[in-house]
Amino acid sequence: MTEALYTPAGTRRTPGGRLALLDVLRGTAVLGTLMTNVWVFTAPGAEWGILTGSGGMPGFTSLSGGAESLFRLAADGKFLSMLTILFGAGIAIQFDSAARRGLPWPSTYRRRALFLLAEGTVHFILVFAWDVLMGYAVTALLVAWLLTRSDRARSRVMWWAAGLHLLLMAGLTAALAALGNEGGGGGGGDGGVPREVVDLYAHGGYADQIAFRLENAVALRMEPVLTFGLLLFLFLLGARLYRAGAFGADAAGRRIRTRMLGWGLGLGMPLTALSVLAAPDGFLLGRYCAAPLVAVGYIGLIGTVVDRVRRDGPLVKGLTSVGRTALSAYVLQNVLCVLVSYGIGLGLAARLGGSGRPWWVMGLWAVVCAVLMAGSALWLRRFSKGPLESVQSRVLRR
Repeated sequence: MTEALYTPAGTRRTPGGRLALLDVLRGTAVLGTLMTNVWVFTAPGAEWGILTGSGGMPGFTSLSGGAESLFRLAADGKFLSMLTILFGAGIAIQFDSAARRGLPWPSTYRRRALFLLAEGTVHFILVFAWDVLMGYAVTALLVAWLLTRSDRARSRVMWWAAGLHLLLMAGLTAALAALGNEGGGGGGGDGGVPREVVDLYAHGGYADQIAFRLENAVALRMEPVLTFGLLLFLFLLGARLYRAGAFGADAAGRRIRTRMLGWGLGLGMPLTALSVLAAPDGFLLGRYCAAPLVAVGYIGLIGTVVDRVRRDGPLVKGLTSVGRTALSAYVLQNVLCVLVSYGIGLGLAARLGGSGRPWWVMGLWAVVCAVLMAGSALWLRRFSKGPLESVQSRVLRR
């Protein structure tokens, strides 16, 4: 079959003009971030427990420990970086759309970014302290302006951001290595987490959890501050990849995806292995330096696989549906995990802790993914956008 007659399932454009591969990638990235976050929801003390050093990977000394470690290593930072790259590509698409319609930029995008910031703030307060929307909104305001600058100016900003980020991560890693275990915790809780925090998420009330997030907002919001250079780099990389045709259905797009696969995994996987060997001091280098490279490889890998799919099956359709309702799916998956894990819901994190934890946590991830894929597909049969996407469109039209 000639190229003119055959368009890979994931790289063709939908009737609405969307690049189908972007929806598949976005759906994969949303569900992939849950591969990391599901361990946060089920850890003693939840977000605060992970922040204070509990919930580390158990290693490979047992079957359950090895399964958990592999599961988490496959996801940690990788799908978040992928989602960030795709968000940058999305801004470039909106910029091109505004230019075609003769709309002013970035003023037409500013309201969208500010609305995303408001959504993220509500999500942080009511649902999940490690919200990504707030950091994305702030970075998007700068990137939207940078898209009006020259390619040379954007390239300079992009590589300076990457360089400064790497220097910061190297400095923080050296500081952690120098400190060693001198700051080790104890507080009477589970794995060093204060007992009152463990009890708050296991048995406490919803209002108390909200108050705790607000009281500790600075510490809980530190990740996007420390990784702002990485966010800026990945946003601009996503825009650059989109304009280079990396998500297109033609031969040039497939060549780019093949190179992304080779370079991303070829460099990222060995660096990830080195960060594991350097654990726990190598955590920052693994999550914030090696993981973005692996994310580039994941995009190339998924694109290469989808290039060979001639007909959409249930998996591709499910991922596409989640990708088309990405904002709603991202928030809903966190809400579902809160209701399953915390004491305000089923409280399974406290009831099913211990040696059996890895298996039911991975099962929880699989069930939530299935619910999101089936639910988003059913929703899109009647509506063109996800629930939160529809609210956003209605508000921004006013």
